[in-house]
Amino acid sequence: MPELTLARAAVYRRSVRAGEARVWENVRDWEHLPWLHRTSFRSIECLEEGDSGWRARVGLHPSAEILLELAIDAGASRYVSRTLEGPGAGTEIWTAVRAVAPDRTDVEVEFWLPERDPSRREALGAAYTRLYRQLWDEDEAMMVRRAALLGAEAPGEPGALALGPGDALRARLPLCVEWGGRPWRIVELGGALVVHATVCPHALGPLAEVPVNAAGVLRCPWHGYRFDVRSGRSADGHRLRLPRAPALAIGPDGELRLGAPRPAISSAPAAR
Repeated sequence: MPELTLARAAVYRRSVRAGEARVWENVRDWEHLPWLHRTSFRSIECLEEGDSGWRARVGLHPSAEILLELAIDAGASRYVSRTLEGPGAGTEIWTAVRAVAPDRTDVEVEFWLPERDPSRREALGAAYTRLYRQLWDEDEAMMVRRAALLGAEAPGEPGALALGPGDALRARLPLCVEWGGRPWRIVELGGALVVHATVCPHALGPLAEVPVNAAGVLRCPWHGYRFDVRSGRSADGHRLRLPRAPALAIGPDGELRLGAPRPAISSAPAAR
């Protein structure tokens, strides 16, 4: 528990719509802080990590930096975040985790601060409560999506998906479709139609609404991993790649089909 020199400023309780395994997975995931929580954190440099937690230098907006330690007490189903250096040094945030259903976990967060002035401590406690409500809202959305995708049934054998004439299809781009039980997006790059997966292979992050730059690269909003949508390869040197996309081809009736066993189109004129 916190040292006696600290005073409890506030307590935040909520029920999370995710199982305990997803919650602990999220606790250990330091990488997502400046990406999923980009309005709260601007950078992170992990210094060490292991089964018992991690320690990192964390950039705050607009320019502050803290040394943060997260220590897990798995036996007691709780963990503590300690600010070791920087603004708020000495602060300890204790979180207790309790599974109440396969898809429901209760959390209780206590904010212990070195601030001795009662009125200032109360104001800081209220600010921490607002921050953690936002952070858990964002984390919960990520955990719910991961749980749904991990629990989805394996796709069956797909058939070709008719998409209509090339000109009509281009008018609808970017277009998200489902084929083979999985989501895909069709975009246009340099005159060519490109199909790419909309689920990040790193942690199943959402890529359906992420912009693709002129070089054909997109960035996952959860952890910042980048991929080339043409090849599916990592643009960061990671040993990851997007799932192989189905071919987009012209059928005998002149209409485009996704997943048809024909050569993939490579340019705008070929699709017309």
